[in-house]
Formats: sequence, C-alpha cells, structure tokens
Amino acid sequence: MRIAIIAHLKHPISEPFAGGLETHTHLLARGLRERDHDVTVFASTRSDKALGLEAICDETALEEVGVAEATDVAFFREHHAYLRLMTDLASRDFDVIHNNALHYLPVAMADTVATPMVTTLHTPPFCWLESGVRLCRSQRATFVAVSEALRQLWNPIAPIEGVVLNGIDLDRFAFQAEPDPEPYLVWSGRIVPEKGLHFAMDAARIAGAQLRIAGPISNPDYFAAEIVPRLGPNAIHLGHLEHGRLAAVIGGARALLFTPCWEEPYGLVAAESLACGTPVAAFARGAIAEIVDQTCGVLARPDDAESLAAAAIAAQRLDRRACRDRAEQHCDVDVMIDSYEDLYRRLATQGGAELRGPIAQSDLALAV
Repeated sequence: MRIAIIAHLKHPISEPFAGGLETHTHLLARGLRERDHDVTVFASTRSDKALGLEAICDETALEEVGVAEATDVAFFREHHAYLRLMTDLASRDFDVIHNNALHYLPVAMADTVATPMVTTLHTPPFCWLESGVRLCRSQRATFVAVSEALRQLWNPIAPIEGVVLNGIDLDRFAFQAEPDPEPYLVWSGRIVPEKGLHFAMDAARIAGAQLRIAGPISNPDYFAAEIVPRLGPNAIHLGHLEHGRLAAVIGGARALLFTPCWEEPYGLVAAESLACGTPVAAFARGAIAEIVDQTCGVLARPDDAESLAAAAIAAQRLDRRACRDRAEQHCDVDVMIDSYEDLYRRLATQGGAELRGPIAQSDLALAV
C-alpha cells in the first residue's frame, strides 16, 4: 500500500528520540517499509531520510512568512506547514493517511482529502487538538487510541473506534537475565515537570539506592530548580542516550521508576524496561496498569515518594523472565504494525465510506 504518515513537528523523527511519540512514528514507518509498503513520512527537516522523508517544516522555506504579530512562532510555522500539507494531500495518490501528529489542522481538514485517514490519539484532550477533532466531519476519518485509559478520556468527544497499544523493538531492548553487579535504579524519559523525575530521585534516596537518569533536558528551568539540587553520587544524569546505550542502562538496573504527574496515555519507557527484564515501580496513574501486572510491576500512590520507594524495593524481588514474557505478549512492535496494517486494508478496501461503525477487536488484533 501507499501510506502517508503525518508526523509531529516539534522534534525530528530520528535518534536519539526526544520522546515516545517520535519513537513510535519511527518504528511504525520503518516497520511498514520493511513489509514492502510505499511509505512517505511528512516530518521536520532533520528527520531520518531512510523513512521516506518529505520535510514540511523547513524554516528556510518559511522565512518569507511574516512572524511579527505571532506570539508563538513555532505554532505559527507548524500551522502553515500542516495547512500546506493538507492542501497538497488532496491531490496526492495514497491509499491511506496515518495522522500521527498532535496538531489540530490534519483532523480539522480531513474532509478536504478523499483518502481515508487514521488518526492515532497519543495524548489526553487538550484545547487545540480537541477543537480540531470536534470540527472533524469527514466520514473517511477514523480515530484510535494508544490505551484503553486514553480511549475513555476521548470517548465523550469523538467515537474512538479501537485501541492499538504502542509497540517497541524487542530486539533492540534485549533481555538481560541478571542486572549489573553494582545495584542501581533507573529513570528514563524527557526531563519535564509532568514526568516527575524529582519524585523518582526522592524515592531512590529513601530506598537507599543509586538512581541513574537517562533523558533530554526538555525543560531547563525545571532541571535547574528541581533536579540539579538533587544530583550527586547517588543520583547521576547520564544524558540523552542512543537506543543501544539506553537499553544497556535499563537492562542493568534492579528496577525502573516510572513517575508520571499526569494521566500518562501509555508509557513507552515502562514497556522498554519490561523487554530488558527490568521490573517497574510506578505511580498508579494513566495507562500503566495496561502495561504491567503483578508479575512484573508494583504500583505506588501517585505523587508519593515514600510509597514509590516501597514499590521499588518490592519490584526488585520480581522475576526478570516474567517481565520479558509480559513485553513479548503485550508490547511487541510487530503486533502493533499488524493491527495498523489490518486497519489500513479495511479502510482502503472500503474507500473510506461509512467508517463510523465500531472496529471489532478481531479487526484490529488488539493487545488490550
């Protein structure tokens, strides 16, 4: 099939990934191309060209657009990039469009394109995206969510016709039967307030364990105010790591601390940890209960460092093989791509007509 993927534009779709959405888009595009689909990824300029990249957010191409009255230049440029893309897609020859962006324009303009469009919802409703979804009147538009928890949040706003759990590359996050001899806990993700790294650092200190931190400093003010004062010999920031190094660090840990301070829609780092055989200690919030069960994770009271410390100690007693088994059953990227392929074929065969009926579990090969 000829598949267009509309990507998030704030960060390149390339390693080292800024976050889970960039990882998801890269894995989906790469996996579809490996299955001999003709894939075009509409993304920012520095994205991986091997994905079939067509860059749509090159500042050089937009420099003649005045920004003097724009209060948010990035938002202004993204608006024009997506507007031009949706206008262009009306005359392009694709079998299906997969909208993997967080911007309101692709969904708001879905009815201007004759091609069936799948939109994967990766976040809880927020004002701009919610407004675009509410404006969407296209009978060729289909919405899926990355977790049942997220579907419940979107259901009052739009018909969410299926859940496809995010997948990870199990080969790149290889199973490590034994942790490193030197004990430590690990935290991975973007360093921003909503990811709650400060709670993980406090919990590790309470538990008497070293914490190794991997991730980009996406919010310098938060990093300076909350993270730097907590750094030291027992709390080490390793930086933004490539996948190979990240997998080694996660796989060597006794447990991963997962600390969302919001309703986390999925939690890719938890899936990566399970694949490595590393148990998860997590705040009981968002979709984490769909990723871990009692064999591979321990849940703690949200925003409670002492509860998380107790969960981290308990998680270290769990069987690492059971963690890997859980990842193989519920987090495999091939299962995710199978689900999307099935959906693409259904939509392409129907030509986008009358797609508002519910998608059956068998149709999407759901892993919920």
